[in-house]
Amino acid sequence: MVERELAVEDGMVHYWTTSSPDQVRPWMVFLPGLSADHTLFNPQFAHFAQRWNLVVWDAPSHGLSRPWSRRLDLDEMAEVLRAILGACGASSPVLVGQSLGGYVAQAFIDLHPGCAAAFVSVDSSPMQRRYYKRWHLAILRHMEGLCLLWGTGRFLRDQMAKACSTTEHGRRNMLAQIERYSRHELCALLGDGFRALSDAVAKNRAYRIDCPLMIVCGSKDAAGFVKTYDKEWSRETGVPITWVEGAGHNANVDDPAFVNAAIDRFLESVLF
Repeated sequence: MVERELAVEDGMVHYWTTSSPDQVRPWMVFLPGLSADHTLFNPQFAHFAQRWNLVVWDAPSHGLSRPWSRRLDLDEMAEVLRAILGACGASSPVLVGQSLGGYVAQAFIDLHPGCAAAFVSVDSSPMQRRYYKRWHLAILRHMEGLCLLWGTGRFLRDQMAKACSTTEHGRRNMLAQIERYSRHELCALLGDGFRALSDAVAKNRAYRIDCPLMIVCGSKDAAGFVKTYDKEWSRETGVPITWVEGAGHNANVDDPAFVNAAIDRFLESVLF
């Protein structure tokens, strides 16, 4: 993987892509969750590089893609993603989005129908307004203040790592990603990301997924209402949930062997 940069109006976005893409191979794009960076998908790169051209980013306002000059907006993030895909020559990619990355993927699919070959949601949720209670959306708009009540930066980061992963290696992975932020930076980022989700849901758009969908969720995911939303999503779409037994919100890190194999089976069944 080679690091590249894309300059846009609000800042510089860093992304990594297969160093010498094979024009015959399809593309897979990894979209990390809120406060995470590209290393969230370290357990996936070597496995999928055997068959796919890969792209992963540090999302706007995350990791190396800082500073960012305005509040996060999922549609704007989707357009930055589109520009990166264009720069890579990545057409009809499979989008693998974890948590916030799954919302970016859904915004992209909604704005650009027919442009994604498949969507793998990892511990993410649907974005249609009907899934969300009004008070859920209200809470999302006040997460920065709530995070600031969690005490010291070290305590906040430790609690986030424990909330995201059930395994020691998963917690270490998450801690390494969020240690770059000060307490105030981390709380501001969390507040910004959750507000962006609330704003996107409140738009009450169709967010129709016009490609094959896979729903992956850790059986011990304790992040908000993700499990509840995913169960409703599954019932409505008829897409079964691929439960990752014992895994938390970062299921792809807690049990990468299971998740990688499950994604392989899904893509084999719908694309090949």
